[in-house]
Amino acid sequence: MQYLNVIIYSLIAGIATMLGTAMLFYKEAWARKNSLYLVSFAAGVMLATAFLDLLPEAVSLTNEAMWAALSGILLFYVLQQSINLHPCHDEECQLHNLGILSLAGLTFHSLIDGIAIALGFGISVSLGTVTTLAVILHEVPEGITTTSILMYAKMPRKKVIWYSALVALSTPLAAILFYPFVKGIPEKILGLLLGLAAGSFIYVAASDLIPQTHKIRSKLNAIILLSGVIFLAVITKLIEH
Repeated sequence: MQYLNVIIYSLIAGIATMLGTAMLFYKEAWARKNSLYLVSFAAGVMLATAFLDLLPEAVSLTNEAMWAALSGILLFYVLQQSINLHPCHDEECQLHNLGILSLAGLTFHSLIDGIAIALGFGISVSLGTVTTLAVILHEVPEGITTTSILMYAKMPRKKVIWYSALVALSTPLAAILFYPFVKGIPEKILGLLLGLAAGSFIYVAASDLIPQTHKIRSKLNAIILLSGVIFLAVITKLIEH
């Protein structure tokens, strides 16, 4: 029965991600016209998620969480250098790398969300339900984040849908696969994984997304980035209470 709860609730979380994608496709012309502003919002969301959600939880589970976060930043730096083995001299190539790197970070975060849901239901139905609610509230903006980044990277609509679906399916996939082993997962390991996810978010936001927003000097970019931070901060406070 508990396993069925994990399957149902994690699938709902995955659907929430696609809901964010659908919201953008419903207003695709507007989304593409304002994609740079959406990237600003995405950067704020990713930074707030890392510092207000992932890192505090990771630190509560292991004292080595900060080392894991640093490792996540270094890992994604190495990943980016691997992607850029063939230097890019045009904007289209640079945008493509941006989309792939961001996609990797978002997919990894979705996997961690799935693990969190599995762990919650491994302890109790109520904790599993609350954990899923928290994930769903993060998944909708994550769907917006994923789609906006891929749109800004000028990927074809079909690829955007497939890649967004990959991010969305990562949550239920991780939850379903990890639940049978949930009793055997040490808290320290989960803390390290959360730290890695936080590091990847910090790196993608600070190294890739924010520099893109500097291409157009606008106070509105800064306001929108801050609104992304405030949005996640409010959600975190609502969940805590």
